[in-house]
Parts: sequence; structure tokens; C-alpha cells
Amino acid sequence: MRKVLLWLLAIIITLSSAVYQRMTGPTYPVRSRTVFLGQEIKYRLPRSAESTGNCRIIVSLPDKLAGQVQGFLQFKRHKSDSPWNILAMKQEGSQLVGYLPKQPPAGKLEYLVHLVSGSEETSLTGEKPVVIRFKGRVSPTILIAHVIVMFLAMLLAVRSGLAALNRQEDPTRLTRWTAVLFFIGGFILGAVVQKMAFGVYWSGFPLGTDLTDTKTLLAMLAWIAALASGRRTSPKRGWVLAASVITLLIYLIPHSLFGSELKW
Repeated sequence: MRKVLLWLLAIIITLSSAVYQRMTGPTYPVRSRTVFLGQEIKYRLPRSAESTGNCRIIVSLPDKLAGQVQGFLQFKRHKSDSPWNILAMKQEGSQLVGYLPKQPPAGKLEYLVHLVSGSEETSLTGEKPVVIRFKGRVSPTILIAHVIVMFLAMLLAVRSGLAALNRQEDPTRLTRWTAVLFFIGGFILGAVVQKMAFGVYWSGFPLGTDLTDTKTLLAMLAWIAALASGRRTSPKRGWVLAASVITLLIYLIPHSLFGSELKW
């Protein structure tokens, strides 16, 4: 019964950290609302797109504003001296639709969405532009496998830490499987995903600043250290617990932070 409760606790912790990491990452869409001409407008602006085509930007207007409001996209290359470009958005029913030009993998644009009606004007995100990163197409099969294996690795990492705290349980097997899954998910499947999306197999330390790759490296080293602590015997509980805590702290860092970025 105790083991079942520990597994449930591990699942809850893992799901919570996964949701937090996903929603705080720099590729998660910007969702908010603004008021224009007395009407509330909800919007969802993408921060990630595939390089296979232009990125579609959609703003849904309340029925009362349909046909009365024009939309404009203002954009330029991120971290560059290139000039701002402005494109008019098309009216499609109650929606304003515009397209950001596709960029090469790891290329970034920063953009603003302006709404105009007569002399009234507003920017959905104020003066702060939204930054969007383009990526190559990743095979759904590879991506799903990567996500599943990394989720299982995180789950076993948490469960190993709980086992280290439970004197009636040996964390050796869990620790070994955690290390194996981190290696497969991060250094095999993760490398393939990175190559498909951004053209390189590794862009973390020491070759780059991608925190996702660097986090995977740190987690792997932590579990190798935990395994090495036991040598020919069982891993020491303190090392396993430390590896579990380190992994959890690492996964609280938003996903894709300081990710691959094309230098213009």
C-alpha cells in the first residue's frame, strides 16, 4: 500500500512539474486579453512555428467589431538592426488574419499586432513584442517517443528519491532505470529531435547555451554519480536523493529557455 501511495505521489509531482515547465517556457503561446472600443478581445499569439511555411496569426474579434477594425503585423528579425516591416491583416469573417514570413530553423522574429479603427489604435501586447522561433519539422513518431521517455525518466527520478527516503525499499533498480531512460530520451532521441528541428545534434554546454540540452547533461551526470556511489553495491541513499532533488530543480527551469538561436 505504501508503494502505491509513493507511485501516486511521484506521478502527481511529475505531472505538476511538466505542466509548469511547459506553460512557463518561451515557446508557449502568449494568451491574454485587451479592451478596444469598449469590447474585450481575447488573443493567442504563437511563439513557435515550423519553417515549412509562413506562420498564421489570427485575432478573433467580437461580432460588434467585425468589419470596423483593421489589423497590422509589425515585425523584424530578433536581435538585429533590420528595419521593422508592416503587413496588413485580412478580414475573414470576424477574424483578422496575417502571416509572418517563414524563417530558417532557429531563426527568430519579434512582432506586434496592432488594431486600428479610425483614430483609435492599440497594440495587443503594448510596447513589448512577441518573440517567435522557427524550427524544422520533427517526425511525430520521434517527438512522441522522446516526450514519453523523458516523462518516464522524470517519473522514475522522483520515485527513486522517494525510495531513498523509504528505508523499507531498495532504490537500486529504480536508479538504474532512471539513468538508462535519461540517456535514451535525452542523448539519443533528444539529439535526433534537436537535429531535425535546428540542424544540430547538441547545442548545450560546452557547445552552446541551450538550457534544455544542458539540463539533460546535468541530470545525467547526477544519476551517474548516484550509481557510482555504490560501486559494486547498492547506490547510497543520500546520493540517490540528491540526484532526485537536482533533477526536480532542473525541471523547474522553463523548457527551451536560451534555446537554439540563429545569429543573423
